[in-house]
Amino acid sequence: MAELISRDGNKVEFRVSVPASEVNRAYDQVWAGLARDVRVPGFRPGKAPRKVIEGRVGKGYVEQEVRDRLLQTHYSQAARELQLSLVDASIDPQPVVSGQAFEFTVKGETYPDVTLPEWSGLSLSAAAPEITDEVLERTLSDLQERNATFESADRPIEASDQVTVEEQGEDGGTYPIYMDVAEAHVRDALLGKNKDDTVEITVPAHQHGDHEHPEHTVTVRIVDVKTKQTQALDDEFAKSLNFDSFDRLRTDLKTELERRATQEGENARREEFVTHLTEGLQADIPQALLDRRRESMLEEIKDDLGRQGVKWGEYESFMQEQGKLDEFMADLAKNAENRVKRDLALEKLAEDLKVQVSDAEFNQTMNALAQANNLNPQELSKQLGPDGINSYYTSLVREKGLQQALAQLSKPAQTEVDAPAGDAQADAQAQPQGEGEPGAKTEE
Repeated sequence: MAELISRDGNKVEFRVSVPASEVNRAYDQVWAGLARDVRVPGFRPGKAPRKVIEGRVGKGYVEQEVRDRLLQTHYSQAARELQLSLVDASIDPQPVVSGQAFEFTVKGETYPDVTLPEWSGLSLSAAAPEITDEVLERTLSDLQERNATFESADRPIEASDQVTVEEQGEDGGTYPIYMDVAEAHVRDALLGKNKDDTVEITVPAHQHGDHEHPEHTVTVRIVDVKTKQTQALDDEFAKSLNFDSFDRLRTDLKTELERRATQEGENARREEFVTHLTEGLQADIPQALLDRRRESMLEEIKDDLGRQGVKWGEYESFMQEQGKLDEFMADLAKNAENRVKRDLALEKLAEDLKVQVSDAEFNQTMNALAQANNLNPQELSKQLGPDGINSYYTSLVREKGLQQALAQLSKPAQTEVDAPAGDAQADAQAQPQGEGEPGAKTEE
């Protein structure tokens, strides 16, 4: 049971009391897990007395596990019961004792009061791009190009060839160059040359990463010249991609492009609507909320750098030397503010629409998330912790509110464009969903 103690602006304090029966159930669950997992010499698995197991893991361990389990469940339930969307919270738990009720108090901050711009009559301009015959033909052509093969040719190099070169010098190596996508200085140097020719390629001055490279010359020997061979767009081509006919390939490819175009249109409408909300949002955003988001984003950046073997201190020093650190931090603060405004707008939208996520809905999505991560629900809850569970619930409420709002807005008529952008763009990455995906020749 949750009881609101005080609320002053966006600061809130509440108390939660967990019945003794729930405490006992949590103890039983923890003991059952320990009996299963802790091996005690002289006892079969699951048969060791609790006193013996407690002697091996410690009484404090059992109490900590029970307390964590109770907090994971009842903190988020209490926040939902009191209809509180907490930005941050500190939890003060009382000692947990078997057979007795367990209490804890929570002090936290809720999102500030927010006023949204009028949106009910909003007309969104974003629409799904139309998949025209021209788009379909271009996609088929791209698919044909991506499945091309190369055969050795005894002639001078042409614009669509694949050329294998051996770079001279102790740091050299052998590698292919695709003439149709090569840089201009490479293409110009190789066109018209023959196998076994030695060619000097002048590389213009350029910047790569942190370094400025001056103009220099690379000497290569042409090892092989191969010409591109494309298949005709017919049934044989379709069968090479696991379709029984070219008509089936064409039909399924158009269906897939239309699906992607529809998704692109929905995403564009979504972003247009959220942008309208955030740009017109009125709220006195606490600096602490902005600071927390900025620090969270900075930690993500540090983690990403760490995975690439780069220490944050080194990267920070480099930006300082380049005079870019202040710009980086300003951009980080601006992005943090935008993310906070987006969250506030979606939270207020869900509140205005009186969106509710039932315990059944929440548990269903938690179970699905756990399964997707090869965890059981208890393991997922432990990993997320009380704050993580509450954040996940809040994200579900926001998403449900956004979907409800978008459903109320009329959709514009589909507009004809030269070619769709993004995922639905007429390129060879569009893969039809039919009898089978295009075969191994087609790269994702």
